[in-house]
Amino acid sequence: MTSETTNTPSPDQIRRAPKVLLHDHLDGGLRPGTIIELARETGYDGLPETEPDKLGVWFREAADSGSLERYLETFAHTCAVMQTREALVRVAAECAEDLAADGVVYAEIRYAPEQHLEGGLSLEEVVEAVNEGFREGERRAREDGHRIRVGALLTAMRHAARALEIAELANAYRDQGVVGFDIAGAEAGYPPTRHLDAFEYLKRENNHFTIHAGEAFGLPSIWQALQWCGADRLGHGVRIIDDIEVTEGGAVKLGRLASYVRDKRIPLELCPTSNLQTGAASSYAEHPIGLLRRLHFRATVNTDNRLMSGTSMSIEFERLVETFRYTLDDMQWFTVNAMKSAFIPFDERLAMINDVIKPGYAELKSEWLFRQTAIEPAATSTSGSDR
Repeated sequence: MTSETTNTPSPDQIRRAPKVLLHDHLDGGLRPGTIIELARETGYDGLPETEPDKLGVWFREAADSGSLERYLETFAHTCAVMQTREALVRVAAECAEDLAADGVVYAEIRYAPEQHLEGGLSLEEVVEAVNEGFREGERRAREDGHRIRVGALLTAMRHAARALEIAELANAYRDQGVVGFDIAGAEAGYPPTRHLDAFEYLKRENNHFTIHAGEAFGLPSIWQALQWCGADRLGHGVRIIDDIEVTEGGAVKLGRLASYVRDKRIPLELCPTSNLQTGAASSYAEHPIGLLRRLHFRATVNTDNRLMSGTSMSIEFERLVETFRYTLDDMQWFTVNAMKSAFIPFDERLAMINDVIKPGYAELKSEWLFRQTAIEPAATSTSGSDR
């Protein structure tokens, strides 16, 4: 929370602050210029624009409809150009580079291997290409003076019938860059309980999984994801607010599901800008993240789809800082929450928190002190010249 020795971070400090990203889709974060070049190389002629700036605007406007279903339609174009090994390697490498340049030190990037088979690749070849791209992106980031570690989450589409197959794929590559499993897609009509066999398999294998829930469908999807499926995290989970009552006097009462989520420290992969686009929240000021942070839920900040939302981790934090007057202490709180919730071993999470995240924020917070001491001598000198 706010302390006397911290102030509102500047955009530059927000960018330089170490950040952790748990919810970001590979096919939702392509560079517009890359999409155009890959479309040209692969012969895809369905793009609505062929200039990078105009294409970026088109994606943001198409996604800004207030409908999750319409939002998901934009992915037809990005997936269309991600059907070759070379394209997947390039997109994954650029993803890691872009995140590292934005100050992200750890990221879990999700994608659905079943959506990249139209060019003849096998599921295994898709995973290996993306993993190769992430390692290449990490290497390029190091050369540019940035450090990032990227893990992959393999996603099954909830309207399809390949969840168990993708879960087995995630387990097969769990020591080769894949850190967990996810299901995604339209929630209404496709409850997570349709894929119980996949979740039961992962639990038997002691593997990690998150579930898209509580974004568009509400409390029933959260309840099923947790109590039937056993999710480790909630993808979005923003609709948990429906189980929290705030009286006119400001008193707060948690329902049993909200209490369970908070008591069990179940991570919420909140994506503020995306939630505004899909109608899960009406404004940043009204976004549940403010109340969830105040009530000490295990809230995290994420981008969801950087292309469609025209966002980045720095932009997400800038908007939250502007709206809720968050400080570097608040940013650190969200970041540590995310790192605690990552799907890598405990000792590695702890090392990231103690050796990367906390020192990074301590350095940024110390800048406030040095700015103050730099101002004071100047003020003294000015007052002396008036004598």
